[in-house]
Amino acid sequence: MRTLKKYALLIFIFCFCLQCKKEEKSQPQTTTTTNTIHYAKGFEIYKHNQYSVLKVTQPWPNATTTFTYVLKEKGSVIPEEYASFPQITIPIKSIVITSTTHVPPLELLGVENTIIGFPNTDYISSSKTRSRIDQGKIREVGSNETLNTEVLLDMQPDVIVSFGLNATNPTLDLLQKNGLKVLLNGDWNEQSPLGKAEWIKFFGALYGLDAKANTVFNQIEQSYTKTLQLAQKATTKPTVLCGATYQEQWYVPQGESWAALFLKEAKTNYLWQNTKGTGSLTVPFENVLVQAKNADFWFAPGDFSTLKQLLDSNPHYSEFDAFKNKKVFSYALNKGAKGGIMYFELAGSRPDWVLQDMIAIFHPELLPNYKPVFFQKLQ
Repeated sequence: MRTLKKYALLIFIFCFCLQCKKEEKSQPQTTTTTNTIHYAKGFEIYKHNQYSVLKVTQPWPNATTTFTYVLKEKGSVIPEEYASFPQITIPIKSIVITSTTHVPPLELLGVENTIIGFPNTDYISSSKTRSRIDQGKIREVGSNETLNTEVLLDMQPDVIVSFGLNATNPTLDLLQKNGLKVLLNGDWNEQSPLGKAEWIKFFGALYGLDAKANTVFNQIEQSYTKTLQLAQKATTKPTVLCGATYQEQWYVPQGESWAALFLKEAKTNYLWQNTKGTGSLTVPFENVLVQAKNADFWFAPGDFSTLKQLLDSNPHYSEFDAFKNKKVFSYALNKGAKGGIMYFELAGSRPDWVLQDMIAIFHPELLPNYKPVFFQKLQ
C-alpha cells in the first residue's frame, strides 16, 4: 500500500513539474522592452526571449500605419497579443529583395548568398552579387510596381523585402494572400545619414545576426564620428550648388534632406540649406543662375559623365563659375558592369565614405592623397 502511495506521489510530482514547464513555456520572459534602434526613425526592434518584435513605422513619407512583424525562433511560443501579426521563423534561409540599397547590408552581414530574386538585376552594381546573378542564382522577378507573382510563388522565398510609396500596393497584397511573407523596408525614407545606415539591423534581425549587425554598424558609426571631428578643422566654407534642370525646372535638395545634411556636416555653405523639407525643391533656371552663378562648387548634376554631356544638355550651364573652373563633381562615374550607379546602392550603408569624399573635395588639405569612392570630378 505504501508502495502504491509512493508511486502515486511520484506521478503527481512528475505531472506537476510537466505542467509547470508548460506554463513556463507559454509565458515567454521579456528580456528587454526598449527599442534597440538609436538613429533610424522608420523602424523599431524589441528583443524578447526567443522572439523579437520588428515595427516599421515609416515605410513611406507621412505614413500613418505601423507594420508589425514577429520574428521567432523555431519552436518558440508567441504571446497571444502578437498572434494576429505576420510571424517569420528565423534565421531565414532565402530572400527576395527589391532595392539595390538592400544589397550592401546583406553583403556586410555575409549572407548575400541567400538572395534568390531581384527586379531588374541590371541595376545591381556590386561585383560580388553580380557574380551570383551571372551564375543564374538570382532570378528576375519583374519590376517593383508589378512583381511577377507566378515566379515568386514558384520560388517560395522565406521573405520578400519590398518598399511602398503609399498605402496602395495590390501586388504585395496578392503575394501575402497566397501565403508569402512580405516585409516593408523604409530605408529610402530615412533622412539621417546614420539612421539610413542603421537599417542593417533590420536585416540582422531576420538572420538572427543582431550582434553582427550591431558590430558592423558601430564600426560605421565610429568612422562617421571620426570624420565629423575631422571636418571641424576646416577653415573655409565654400559655396555649393546642387542638382540640374529637368523639363525646364532646376531640382535642388531641400535643406532638411539627407543630401543637404551631408553638405552641412562637410562644412560647406549649401545655397539652399535654409529651405524646409526633405525632398527636392523646384527652382526656375533664372533664379538658380542669380543665386549660384558664383558658387565655388557644383555637386551632383544628374547622371552626366562629362562636362561636354552636361553642356550639351543645356548650353547655359557654361555661365556658372563652377563649370568654368571645372569644379563639377558627380556620383555618376562609378558604375557597375551593367550601368548601375554605385552611389545609389552603397551610399546609404556607408555614410562615412560619403562624408569623406566631400571633405576631400571641399577641404583637400584635411584628407591628402584620399581616393574618392563615389564623387569624382567631371572632365
